[in-house]
Amino acid sequence: MLKKLKPRLYQETILASCSEKNCLVVLPTGMGKSIIFIMLAIQRLNSFPKSKILVLAPTKPLCEQHYNSFKEFTLVEDVVLLTGSIKPKDRAVLFKNSKIIISTPQGLENDIISKRISFEDVSLLVFDECHRAVKDYAYTWLAKFYISHAKFPRVLGLSASPGSNIETIKEVCNNLNIEEIEVRTEDDPDMKPYIMDVKLNFISVELPEQFNRIKNYLITFIESRAKELKEYGIKINNIQSVSKLELIRIQSSLQKQISLGKKDFEVLKSLSILAEILKIQYALELLETQGLVPLEKYFEKLELDATKTKVKAVKKIVVDLNYKSASYLCKKLIGEGVSHPKLVHLRDLVSRIVKPGKKLIIFNNYRDNASQIVEEMNQIKGINAELFVGQSKKNGFGLSQKKQIDLLNQFRDSKFNVIVMTSVGEEGLDIPKVDYVIFYEPVSSAIRHVQRKGRTGRLEKGEVYVLVTKGTRDEIYRWSSFRKEKKMFSILKNLKSELKLSQNNQKNIFDFDKSNSDSNSEVLIYADSREKSSRILKALLSKQVNLKLEQLEVADYILSDEVGVEFKTKFDFVDSIIDGRLINQIKDLKYNFKKPILILEGDEDIFSLRNIHPNSIRGMFVTIMVDYGIPIIETRNLNETVEMLITIARREQISVKKYFTPHVAKRKDTLLDEQLYFISSLPEIGLKLATELIKEFKTPKQIVNASFEDLKKVDKIGSEKAKRMNLLFNTELNKDIN
Repeated sequence: MLKKLKPRLYQETILASCSEKNCLVVLPTGMGKSIIFIMLAIQRLNSFPKSKILVLAPTKPLCEQHYNSFKEFTLVEDVVLLTGSIKPKDRAVLFKNSKIIISTPQGLENDIISKRISFEDVSLLVFDECHRAVKDYAYTWLAKFYISHAKFPRVLGLSASPGSNIETIKEVCNNLNIEEIEVRTEDDPDMKPYIMDVKLNFISVELPEQFNRIKNYLITFIESRAKELKEYGIKINNIQSVSKLELIRIQSSLQKQISLGKKDFEVLKSLSILAEILKIQYALELLETQGLVPLEKYFEKLELDATKTKVKAVKKIVVDLNYKSASYLCKKLIGEGVSHPKLVHLRDLVSRIVKPGKKLIIFNNYRDNASQIVEEMNQIKGINAELFVGQSKKNGFGLSQKKQIDLLNQFRDSKFNVIVMTSVGEEGLDIPKVDYVIFYEPVSSAIRHVQRKGRTGRLEKGEVYVLVTKGTRDEIYRWSSFRKEKKMFSILKNLKSELKLSQNNQKNIFDFDKSNSDSNSEVLIYADSREKSSRILKALLSKQVNLKLEQLEVADYILSDEVGVEFKTKFDFVDSIIDGRLINQIKDLKYNFKKPILILEGDEDIFSLRNIHPNSIRGMFVTIMVDYGIPIIETRNLNETVEMLITIARREQISVKKYFTPHVAKRKDTLLDEQLYFISSLPEIGLKLATELIKEFKTPKQIVNASFEDLKKVDKIGSEKAKRMNLLFNTELNKDIN
């Protein structure tokens, strides 16, 4: 089923491992990771002819590349690209009728939760850019769910750089159920024949004296705040060079103290000061690594925010004399036409190296500066530059995924010769022939450094240039990424030799527990379909619960005809007191269920989460439990919440009928309640629509006898719904009943 495909020796060697075990494959960018999963896909289809292949990639442009690769190198006809623009019902049909499916993980996750598609017959699940399989990213849950539900599972993870520390790499391996690691570097003998020479050049630039004046004002600001922190017991050594991660770590430690109830003046004041330092540290990074224009835009944003926000940190920054001096000098230098020396070196470099037929990628961390670079490049004779950014509309500008694909195709077809990319262009995109890559600034991340560098040297020799400002964090980032890259490959080599699958023995909420799968499958839980992204739904599915999604008008979960559960985290509980949602939700819960329950999740001190008086929270607790008689069950985490829902549902469904309807089981205190209960139980007729029908037709009998035209007169009942109601009331089906 393959065509026009001549695998290289290392690809065939790696394929042998992937055929036997769940495998993590780490190859330099551009060295044919896609060829490996295409060959493995065909092998799995030959072994399991009735199975399917599923390939996941984080973005639509990457998915489209994989779709085109399957079309180019295989004879398989039933290849489909699933995107968010396709209706859910249509995605289900396409999935069912296709052999090879390429999708982004987010849309697929919703399809799995909604039970529109099944992993049962998927014989290979490929995770491209698998370094994303950490924490709560969709890859993590999908991998666990796949392993527990597929009849013949096989996982393949692909990345040029899975992480720079052993904890992250082990997390990726554990989350994807990896059993074997295949890693190749440019130094491996089976890779060397295919490696093109890539020359790495570092260009050092001096920070001008005018910039140093602004820098001194910003440093003085930071040092003054560091002295304040010391007074509150927080000492930071070398405040000028302290990393952002270290400051965030201190911040998190203080926030944890607040969540545990330590809400004193020193802690709150320290948090505010740290916020000031982080914001000015960011300004310092813009000055040193980017230039005056992005710095001025950042200052303007701070000053605008100060007029709108109640956050004291921002307000204190803009009235500080050091800040004002730095802001004034920045504007003055821009007016004088002063720019960062990197921009001067960049213009000279591009003018010198880009000849007819040559292509260049310029990477820049900051969108504002990237826009300025495009303008500068287009002033150079023979240069036609375009900007490639993400979808988010920052400052009113963003590129849809369709536009991103069009832009890459134009670059590939030489419609322009320079593309300026933010971080969105670092990951996986197929740009076959690029002669030069320029880093406007070094990056500290090994993953990003490897991905940027891998954009060139694919088919021919290439060159990489890195602009470094002397005596700034540029130099720190340069050596940091170098050390991390070396460390990453060392870790991978060691893991390959010692991987014993110990990580797969570590249980967590998403692990498939065969011991209780049979009993859990008998538990029926209705959940609100608008909670599709909820981590609780994923965990319930992983626990093999019979989960059904419906649009519930009241409650988040219905566990029987009598039990409705409203779920809140402690943060959401306090927020819903402030915005007034909670009391209405409690009233609806009490009115519609004989056994209403509120589950409150979290181990934080609820009285320290928001700026709200503790008596307001206590008063709400009293209202819920005393006035409305609704019990509050507290759980510490996701695991406890899920087990509590299952336990309550199982208890309810032992003593009552196991199957029940998801429409609100309204308390039948009056005849009107019973009428509304009866009407709301009809397909697609909830409580609100039942109320409208009773208002219009007065009795259930007249609703049943209403004509098609009369039904259409009711608000929110269109032609389709009126037609289905008429069919329901008037179609004779006696012949189908035994």
